[in-house]
Amino acid sequence: MQRLMLKSKIHKLTVTDANLDYEGSITIDEELMHEAEILPYEQVNIYNVTNGNRFHTYAIKGQKGSGIICINGAAAHLAKKGDVIIVATYAMLENMAAIAHKPICVHVDESNKIKDVKRIAVGM
Repeated sequence: MQRLMLKSKIHKLTVTDANLDYEGSITIDEELMHEAEILPYEQVNIYNVTNGNRFHTYAIKGQKGSGIICINGAAAHLAKKGDVIIVATYAMLENMAAIAHKPICVHVDESNKIKDVKRIAVGM
């Protein structure tokens, strides 16, 4: 059996910009992507804490250390500058691997600077 498990999340990011005139995606500070083990062009789920919108797109690298979180393209209708969001990734794991899996949780401050990085135990 396989299970779809949370791979990583960046918790309570603040959107720094929204750009309708872009093909699509979310631009994420490269440092945040590294800590959350998100690859360029990897699918990400976006949960907008401010307005309840939920959508998925793909990640692209923003300038390292900049704190940039820019919603691009049509998704810019779903999140605007100042909104608080969660970015999450998922992975398909075999049952035993899923039980031992520890997702990454990156917590940030209001400027999207890393406060801490934790691995969450799943267990049974």
